Amino acid sequence: MRNAVTFAAAALLFATVPLTGAPEAAKLNPAAKTPAASSNETVNTLSEAELTEVITLLKENFIKPEMLSDVELKRATVSGLLARLAPGVALLQKPGTEITTESPFRAETLDNRFGYVRLGATNAANLAELDAAFAKFAEKAIGALVIDLRATPASSAFEQTAEVCRRFVPKGKVLFTVKKPSTKQEQVITSKDEPKFKGIITVLVDHDTAGNAEVIAAVLRTHVNALVIGQRTKGEAVEFSDLPLAGGKLLRVAAAEVTLPENVVVFPGGVKPDLVVDVPPETTEAVLAQGLTSGVNDLVFETERARMNEAALVAGTNPELDAIQAAQANKGERPKAPLRDAVLQRAVDFLTTLAIYEKKPKGK
Repeated sequence: MRNAVTFAAAALLFATVPLTGAPEAAKLNPAAKTPAASSNETVNTLSEAELTEVITLLKENFIKPEMLSDVELKRATVSGLLARLAPGVALLQKPGTEITTESPFRAETLDNRFGYVRLGATNAANLAELDAAFAKFAEKAIGALVIDLRATPASSAFEQTAEVCRRFVPKGKVLFTVKKPSTKQEQVITSKDEPKFKGIITVLVDHDTAGNAEVIAAVLRTHVNALVIGQRTKGEAVEFSDLPLAGGKLLRVAAAEVTLPENVVVFPGGVKPDLVVDVPPETTEAVLAQGLTSGVNDLVFETERARMNEAALVAGTNPELDAIQAAQANKGERPKAPLRDAVLQRAVDFLTTLAIYEKKPKGK
């Protein structure tokens, strides 16, 4: 287990750096409440008698009584329940509209210093590739790893989820428990083997990270002190049951919940990252697409500007002049800024800070 004091100290140093997207976040006043939010809080204070009284008064006094018919009241009830119980309850239009659960695996080294793993789907094929990546990282003496869960499709296949966690968590630890309140059943999932990777771990998540991916992030933070970076996750660490309705639609209901040791819960609040980096969803989608096809190093590290050097002199060329001519040919327009993965950059910056801190001689 890593030195928690060292890890926390590096995190404190790193937290002083402004986060990507901070100017936009500063525009929001967290203390401000919308009228809807204020109204909902007031509703929560009403007694059962007062709730009944509100409905009666609305029926007697509202200018459009047809909007308070029995059918409309039932619609309002269902709508309110869906909103209140989300993400544990959802109404699906029809079967067969689910997003595919396939997502490829990718692994590479970042600047020959850190390992990067895009887990993808938690299936047997990707787990085999993860083991192969561990072997390659060991050959290069890689001691720090970035696990990217932003492209991991949501799933409630928790045994496969456990197989991922077992590759990092020491043998004999309780990973998580799957609880089914309706049947009073509990399934305790434990780690069975010694971990295959024992270095420093950071985990990348976003607002769409859900289900098994959330469990992995929470387990790694709980058991191996992994640092979670990105945005708060979706809060769907549950097993869903799809209940058919007469008209062909489905009512999706959370039937089992995942909890971690010491009653750490992920549903419904999700996993709150240790380092928050807010980026637009379309940017995340773009960096994930580019990273899959051409790797992630270019999304993190700056490409050095072309300069005159000995090789250019021997070849009789001038890279700096070529760049100027290219800009002129482009009618003076500035080239489009290269795509950057701010969340992954933050992970690399943190690992770099931690490495520098750990190498610093004692007493200095």
